[in-house]
Amino acid sequence: MQRSRLFLAALAVLAASGAAFARPTVLPGFELSTFATGIGSQTATTFAPDGRLFVAQQTGALRVVKNGVTQATPFATLTVDSSSERGLLGVAFDPDFATNNFVYVYHTVISDSTRFNRVSRFTANGDVAVAGSQTTILDLEPLSAGNHNGGAIHFGADNKLYVAVGDNNVPANAQTLNNRLGKILRINADGSIPTDNPYSNDASVIGANKAIFALGLRNPYTFGVQPGTGLTYVNDVGQSSFEEINVLGAGRNYGWGSNTGANEGPFSPTGILAIYTPPLVAYAHGNGTEFGRSIAGGAFYNPAVPSFGTEYVGDYFYGDFVNGWIRKVEAGTGNTSLFASDLGNISDITVGADGAVFYTNRANGTVGRIGAVVVVPEAGTLALFALPLAGLVALSRRKR
Repeated sequence: MQRSRLFLAALAVLAASGAAFARPTVLPGFELSTFATGIGSQTATTFAPDGRLFVAQQTGALRVVKNGVTQATPFATLTVDSSSERGLLGVAFDPDFATNNFVYVYHTVISDSTRFNRVSRFTANGDVAVAGSQTTILDLEPLSAGNHNGGAIHFGADNKLYVAVGDNNVPANAQTLNNRLGKILRINADGSIPTDNPYSNDASVIGANKAIFALGLRNPYTFGVQPGTGLTYVNDVGQSSFEEINVLGAGRNYGWGSNTGANEGPFSPTGILAIYTPPLVAYAHGNGTEFGRSIAGGAFYNPAVPSFGTEYVGDYFYGDFVNGWIRKVEAGTGNTSLFASDLGNISDITVGADGAVFYTNRANGTVGRIGAVVVVPEAGTLALFALPLAGLVALSRRKR
C-alpha cells in the first residue's frame, strides 16, 4: 500500500465526495466507540493472549493498550526507515507466549545505504521488552523501491510463522522462485525452513527461497488466519482495477506479474509457475461501500465469546483504507455484505476475545471498537415480569 500517498489520496477522495464529514455508521444492533487514542501512524494490531492490544506504529514504536489505556512507554522502539510504505509493519505473538514471552515484528532495517525488511523477535517482560532481547529471525532481499513491502505476520494453526512480502514494485518478482518478493513465506519460529514446504525438495529452488509457500502477489499488506482451522485469507492491494482476497494454499499462484496490464482480479493468466488460483473476492476500484482502492485489515470472527451471535461465527471482516468501510465475507458462501462505513482510514482489523471488532483509524490516531448492543430491560419492564411471578407465589401459598 502506498501509505503516505494513499493517505493524501484518501483525504482528497473523501473531501470530494463529502464523506469526510459523514457520521460513522454500523448495522443495527451494533455500536461504535473509541477504544484507544493517541497512537498515530498505526500499521498493525494484535491481541496478546492476556487481552492487551499491541499496536505497531510505522515510525517504529510498538505500543500497548491495557484496559483501554495506551501505555506511555512503548513495548519496544525500533530504528526503522519509515519513508513511503516502509517501517514497522507487522506484529505476532508466539503460540507458546505464555511460557516463552516471544513477540515477533516485521520492520524495515536501515543498514548503511541498504534498506531491507526483517522479522525480529523480542522477549516480553510485562508491558516492555527485555533490554537486548531483539533477535533476528529472517532478513529479506534489499529494497529498491519504497512501496509494496507487505508486512503482515501471523502464526498458523500449524505453529509456523507466515510472512507476507510485497513485490518491491517489480511485478516480475512475484512470478519467480529466485527471490522471496511478492510471496507468502512459511518458516519455523526460529527462522529455519520447514521440510514440508512446497518447494523444499525442489532442486531448482535454492537456499532461503525454499521458505516460499505461495506466490503471485503484489502487496499482501494484511491477511487473517482462522483460529482452530488455520484457514487463511490474504488481502492483496491492487494497482488500478481490483482489490483481492485470496485463499492461501501451498504452492498456489495468484497471478500478479504474469500478464502485463491484466493481472488483477479474476483473469486468464499466461506464463505462471503454478496453477492459477483466482481470488475468493475481488472488488473494483471506485467510490462507495461496494468499491474501494486499498484493502486493509482482515480477521475471522471466531472469538472466545461470539457476542455478535452464532450467525457471524466464521465470517471474515475486511476493510478499505481509502473508502473507510468494513465489509464481511459470509462463511461457507463467499457472499459479501456491508458491516460499517465512514470509519476513516482503516489500516488493520482484529477481533477481541469479547467478540468485538477493533479497527485502526490513521486519520485520527485512534483504535475504534464495534460491539453488539447490550439491551438492559428498564425497571418498568422488570416489574411486568415480577407481577405474574408474584401471583404464582401467592397462588402456591394458597394451595398449601
